[in-house]
Amino acid sequence: MQVRIGDILVGGDKLTLIAGPCVIESEELCLEVASYLKNVSLKLGIGYIFKSSYDKANRTAISSFRGPGLEKGLEILMKVREEVKVPILTDVHTPEEARIVGEVVDALQIPAFLCRQTDLLLSAGRTGKPINVKKGQFMAPWDMRYVVEKIESTGNRQILLCERGTTFGYNNLVVDFRSLVIMKKLGYPVVFDATHSVQMPGASGGISGGDREMAPYLLRAACAIGVDAIFLETHPYPERALSDSATMLPLQNLPSLLEVAVGIFNLVREIER
Repeated sequence: MQVRIGDILVGGDKLTLIAGPCVIESEELCLEVASYLKNVSLKLGIGYIFKSSYDKANRTAISSFRGPGLEKGLEILMKVREEVKVPILTDVHTPEEARIVGEVVDALQIPAFLCRQTDLLLSAGRTGKPINVKKGQFMAPWDMRYVVEKIESTGNRQILLCERGTTFGYNNLVVDFRSLVIMKKLGYPVVFDATHSVQMPGASGGISGGDREMAPYLLRAACAIGVDAIFLETHPYPERALSDSATMLPLQNLPSLLEVAVGIFNLVREIER
C-alpha cells in the first residue's frame, strides 16, 4: 500500500522524511527549517514533508507554550507550503479542527493520546486527506487494527501508522521494534518517530524530559527493520525550543544522520528485492 501526500509517495522505494520543529514558534523558524530539510532531502533522494503544530494541546503544565493557535498557525503553514513548496502535515485534536484543517493542509496527524477517539478519527477520515496516526503509548500494536477500521469506515484508506514508544513505568518509554512489523501487516505504510520515542513524559518538573542522544540509534534500527518513513522533530537550537527541547535534534546534525539512515533503508530494500 502506498499513500500520496502532495507530490510525495510514502511506501514506495524511497524513504520519506516527516520533520520540523515541534511547535510553530515563528514563521521565520518554520521557513528556515523547511528550506534546509528540503535541500538535504533533495541531495539524499528522499521525499520530505514538513511538520509542525499550531497547538500543543497536551502539554504537561498549564503554563507551557502551546503555539500560535489555529488561525495564525495555518497561515504560517500555508506560507511554508507556498514558499518552500513542500507538503504540510499537522496535528488535529477535535472533530471540528479536523474539518477545518483538512481543507488546508496536505495531511492530518492524530496525536498518540487521541488515537482511540472515535469521533476524531471519523472526522479526519471524512476529510479524504492522508492521516498519520500515532500509536498510543498505552496500546499494543495489534490493537491499531481497530483504529484502521474506524478510518476505513469513512472510505478513506490513506493511512500511515506511526510508532512512538510505549509507556514503561513512570516517566519513561521503550520501543518494541516488533510493533513496526506487526503494524506493517495491517497493510499500510509504517512511520517511526525517533524523537518522541526517547521522551521521558513529565520527568522534568512539569515538562517532558528525554534523551536525544539515543534517537539516532533507534532511527538506524527502525530503518534496518524496514519502515517507510521516519518522523523527527528538529530545531536550530534545541535547548532554546519552546516545546520538547530535551528530545529535538539539532538541525545541523541531520545531514549526516539522514545519510546513514538512507543508506540502511536502501540496503534493506535491495536485499528484500
